[in-house]
This record gives sequence, structure tokens and C-alpha cells, in this order.
Amino acid sequence: MTKVVVIGGGWAGCAASLTARKAGADVVLIEKTDMLIGLGNVGGIMRNNGRYTAAEENIYLGAGELFEITDKASRHKGIDFPGHKHAWLYDVTKVEPEVRKLLIEKGINIMLESRAVDVIMEGKRIKAILMADDSVVEGDVFIETTGSTGPMGNCLKYGNGCAMCILRCPSFGPRISISMRAGVEDIMGMRGDESYGAFSGSCKLNKDSLSDEIRDTLNKAGVVVLPIPKEDIKLEKLDLKVCQQYSLKEFAENIILLDTGHAKLMTPFYPLALLRKIKGLEYARYEDPYSGGKGNSVRYLSIAPRNNTLKVNDVENLFCAGEKSGLFVGHTEAISTGSLAGHNSVRSILGIPLLEIPRNLAIGDIIAYANEEINTKEGLKKRYTFAGAEFFDRMKKMGIYLTNSEEIKRKVQRMDLLNIYDERLV
Repeated sequence: MTKVVVIGGGWAGCAASLTARKAGADVVLIEKTDMLIGLGNVGGIMRNNGRYTAAEENIYLGAGELFEITDKASRHKGIDFPGHKHAWLYDVTKVEPEVRKLLIEKGINIMLESRAVDVIMEGKRIKAILMADDSVVEGDVFIETTGSTGPMGNCLKYGNGCAMCILRCPSFGPRISISMRAGVEDIMGMRGDESYGAFSGSCKLNKDSLSDEIRDTLNKAGVVVLPIPKEDIKLEKLDLKVCQQYSLKEFAENIILLDTGHAKLMTPFYPLALLRKIKGLEYARYEDPYSGGKGNSVRYLSIAPRNNTLKVNDVENLFCAGEKSGLFVGHTEAISTGSLAGHNSVRSILGIPLLEIPRNLAIGDIIAYANEEINTKEGLKKRYTFAGAEFFDRMKKMGIYLTNSEEIKRKVQRMDLLNIYDERLV
């Protein structure tokens, strides 16, 4: 049987595993930690702004399973907060077990607590992945979805040190760039001042550490906005954020909390002593990262050069997805790229022409546009997301931001792509 090996079990890796499996491949998913979906365990925001369009496109392309899980686990649907409309907030404590159950039911071989450390090459092809315990995992084609965060040294060099985030490098070991090990030079994203990397855009507070009034409002409405004392407002913090869709003045002048099971605090980090000055937060405690009063994980330090089918340049049988495939922000973006990479991995083995999503779909345009922009210095300072910043403005100008599900379905159907990811190829 055709064998696809996926390295990295975040949202992109899970999506890639599912579409490769549906295309008929035998799939092995390697994940260094003890949980799947990676940053999805502390994320929780779906369907806001242009992500609604992209979610529906994915569903009609045939990659709906993961959206079905997050939709079902949503604590709030269709809420608005500064700069964002019709967001769905899933419960971060509910989703990972459901994703794991789905992948097991589909027959995907999940290798948890298994860290890839190197590749075994045959010319310009990867023959196998070398594991930390000296075992090897062979395959016909490989998909790298290892993300762009870690190892600890990068958070020390480009950030404020290890913030003890959900990725837990001290416990499970550093991230390894498979593309770099295969001889391809990685691309590094930059901040506005041309330093490398960017801080993850939010923290989590323990909901029980908040006042009864704030906790009740969060549970009912899904969002709470609390003014920051004028003397504590730091507008320059917005430049640190990876999530440029939240780099709005309102996010510097207010504490914005979203209910994702925990209380999602929409800032990279915030000094605990200053946080506790705000009414209702006198007993606030960080849930993730544990050092959220001083820092956060640093991302976008390992991007693989690739084409618009998500095949990595100069390696014949390597694909990439998620943050590994570009300066993308968000779960929907990871699922979108992962689903395409998984499907194309099977096409590549069979010698079938690889699928490139047309640019009049939001998914196709973001993959192509981010790939064009990454070739410029200014493009390396930007982040690409359906939810805001430059690309959401582009979606609106191009008329590809749609919220009518039937209209999106008709668009996908006109391109003869309806349920294409469901087609068995092997």
C-alpha cells in the first residue's frame, strides 16, 4: 500500500493525515508530545471574518471532519469582538480527544511521544525519518507539519526565554526542521524592526481566578472588554504579536477576554502585577503559558520554500503545511494547507498531476499570495490569515469574502472541486 508519513500532529498534520487516508494511503502520524492539535489546545477561535468563508470552502472540498468537531464543541457561536465578526469559540478542553478518536477510527497510525530527529536521503528523495530512539520510519512520501516554534534556544534568543507553553519543549524535546535536514534552507519571518520571529498572540487565564461577575459574563456572552489604566497602555506591544489581525488599538487599550473554556487573554503577555490592578482580575492566574506575565512562545522561525501545491522545493517527495508552509496564522489556515498537502501527497506517488486550488477561492489565493509575498523583505514582516490584517482586506476587495454557505458551495461546484478530498485515488 502507498505510505504517507506526516511529521507533526498539530491541526495541519491531522488534516493532512485525514485527506491522505481518504485518498487511500496508509498513513503514519508522528507527534513528539502526548497530544494532537498542537496550539489548537490553547487556541479556540474559528469562523471569524474570512475564516467563515475558508471553513465552508474546506467543507465543500471534502475536508469537513475537523470543522464538524470544532463546531460541535463551540461554547459560543456568531459573537463579535473588536475588529471581528461572527466568531465561533470552541472549548479547548474538549476538542483534542475527539480529534484523536476520529483519526484512530479512520485507521491512521498515530505515534505519540515520538520525536523525529533526522532524515535518511536517497539522492533528492527522503527514504525514511530517523527517530530519537534510533528507529526509522520509512515511507513513499512525507509531509512536514512541525510548525515554526522552538526549540527553547529560539525563544531565548528571539523572545524572553521559555514561557512553558503548550508545546512543552523541556519535556518532549526540541522541534527539528525536516526540510532543513533534507538540505533545504528554511525561511525566517521578521517583525517590523527586522528582528526574527514573533510572539504568540494570546495567553490563557484560569477562569476560576476571575471575579464572579467577569466569569458569569464570559460564560453567557463569550467576551469581556476591560479598560486598561492609561498609565499602563503600551501601544508598541502590538508590534510584537504574530496575530496581526489583533494588532488593533483596542487590543492595547483594553483587556479583551474570550471564553474558550479558559479565559483567552488577547495579548502576547501582560505583567501579572499590572493585570491584578484591574477590577475583577485581582486574583488572576495564568493557565498558558505559565510565564504569561513575562513572555510567550516565539514563532515563524522555520518556513520551507514550496510551490502552490505545497510541495517543498528541491526534495522530490516532501510536502509541507501549516506554519511550516508560510507565515500563516490560525487553525483554519493550518487545516486548509494540511488538507491540500495530504491529498497531493497521494497524487504525487501515483504520478497524477498535483492539485492547485484556484485563486478565486480564498484557500487558493492565500496559499499563492503568501508564497509571492515571502520573496520580499516586507512580505517577511507580514502574517497571512483569513481573519484580518492585509489578506482579509484583500478578500473583501476581490469579492471572495462570502458568508452565504450555499453561494460558497455553488462556487466550489462550478470549479468541479466538490468533495474532491473524498475521492479515493489508490
